[in-house]
Amino acid sequence: MPKIRILTESELRNVITLDLDAIKCVEEAFHALATQDVRMPPILRLDIEDHNGEVDVKTAYVPGVDSFAIKISPGFFDNPKLGLPSVNGLMNLFSAKTGLLEAVLLDNGYLTDIRTAAAGGVAARHLARKDASHAAIFGTGVQARLQLAALALVRPITTATIWGRDIAKAEKAARDLSRDLGIVVSATDNGKAACDGADIVVTTTPARSPILQADWIAPGTHVTAMGSDAEHKNEIDPALFTRADLYVCDSTAQCRILGELHHAIDAGLADAKSCQTELGQVIAGLATGRSDARQITYCDLTGTGVQDTAIATLARQRCDASNAGTEIVS
Repeated sequence: MPKIRILTESELRNVITLDLDAIKCVEEAFHALATQDVRMPPILRLDIEDHNGEVDVKTAYVPGVDSFAIKISPGFFDNPKLGLPSVNGLMNLFSAKTGLLEAVLLDNGYLTDIRTAAAGGVAARHLARKDASHAAIFGTGVQARLQLAALALVRPITTATIWGRDIAKAEKAARDLSRDLGIVVSATDNGKAACDGADIVVTTTPARSPILQADWIAPGTHVTAMGSDAEHKNEIDPALFTRADLYVCDSTAQCRILGELHHAIDAGLADAKSCQTELGQVIAGLATGRSDARQITYCDLTGTGVQDTAIATLARQRCDASNAGTEIVS
């Protein structure tokens, strides 16, 4: 009879962390998306406006990988008022050969947090200047903290600024990150000030109107947008498309519908047909990344099913190796 491994968040945290292996895992997933016949259907999303909630379902099959994941990811953004996390969910891993369920990863959104942060690290590794040392992070939540940690793994980050509408939350995040990363992190509620001197800017919020203005971005800066993963979300002034020397996305098909690209197209500032460079193509050498230290580079990451399959497969492999979790017979 088929055996199914069930893994809890605490068990997954013991085997998967945000490290260079996780970044490499997601990097390879993007490379596969650009070079292989990956099957990745559009995101299925259910909006529950009554409770400021949404549920995304993502999946992808990568040729040569024995399993594929289907992720169910609810995000209910009023939950912190109730003392609950805003994001949770689980991933189910199936055999690519038989379709049988192999593992249930009850991660409460932890694996999504890791793969999302890793994607930010991949973008910075391939698009930010190699000497980038100061980062500005827009947001104060879990992903904001993880994005800075990911940047510190791939670039020589020594200082950072955290922006938040709630200065108390920004200050707490700054204190925590200073302690955890051993770098100098300050806080502000002034977006323009946050960008002053930044080599890398990352936005990590569910904002519905721009929190980052195009004229705040200086030559040589790399910008990564993480939060715009639904049609109504918009963190960045669409005019940044006219300032940026290079725009790169995780999935052109997704970003035309969900990402910052979607808003630039609607504003008449971007041509959907010309914005076709994907991060995987840059990784694979099929497209040109940063070519000059003065360039403004701009990466639009909406989150892809191929990332979920990659991180879920890595988690299952590590759990198998350590005999973590509970194995049941279906």
